[in-house]
Amino acid sequence: MTIRLIIADDHPLIRIGLRMLLKDKSEISLIAEANSSIALLNALHHQSADLLITDFSMPVGETPDGLGLIQRLRRDHRDLPIIVLTMISNAGVHASILRSGVRGLVDKSSDIGEVVFAIDAVTGGRDYVSPSFRKGLFEMTNPFRDGMAARLSPRETEVLRLFASGLSVSSISKRLSRSVKTVSSQKSVAMMKLGLKSDYEIFFYAREHGMEG
Repeated sequence: MTIRLIIADDHPLIRIGLRMLLKDKSEISLIAEANSSIALLNALHHQSADLLITDFSMPVGETPDGLGLIQRLRRDHRDLPIIVLTMISNAGVHASILRSGVRGLVDKSSDIGEVVFAIDAVTGGRDYVSPSFRKGLFEMTNPFRDGMAARLSPRETEVLRLFASGLSVSSISKRLSRSVKTVSSQKSVAMMKLGLKSDYEIFFYAREHGMEG
C-alpha cells in the first residue's frame, strides 16, 4: 500500500534533502510540501495523508508552531502519525513533544538518513527517538536525576522556549491563544522552578540547555 506523505520544513535544503532521500522508496508518495505551519495546515485541509514529517520550529507571524502546532495537529488529525524533526537538544522539550502523541522524534543535526529509520519504525507501528536524544530522556525518568528542568510543565517549557527565541509575552499570548496574564504567570512559575531571576538568565539558560532552535 502506498504511504501518502507530507513534508513540512521552513528550510528549502531540508525539504530537498528529504525529497532526494525518499525518491527511491516506491511505497512512499510525497503528496505535498509546506514551508510554514499555515501552509501545512492548509495542505492537510485539502488532502488526506498517511504520514507527516514536520519541523518543530517554523515561526511565521502569529501562526502556532512548536507544541502549539503539534497539539492542533493531534486535535484535528488524531489518527495521523507524526515524525518531528528538531535541532533542540533539551530533554524537557523532547518529553513534551512525545507526550503530545508524536510517534517519531529525529535529531536534525544527525545524518538525514536517520529519517528512513524513523519512517520504517512508525509505519511499522513502532515509535522512534534519535539515539542522540535517548540519553537525556532516560535521565529525565531517572529518580536520581539532578536539576529542576524535568519539573516544568509542557506549557511552561513552551513559554520559555518562545521567550528565549525573542518573542514578547504578548506575542507568545497571541501565538498560543492564551491570555497575557496566563503566559506571564507560566513564565514566572518556570523562572521560580529553575531559580532564574531575570530575562537575561532565561536566555542564558535556554542557550546552555539546548532550548533554542
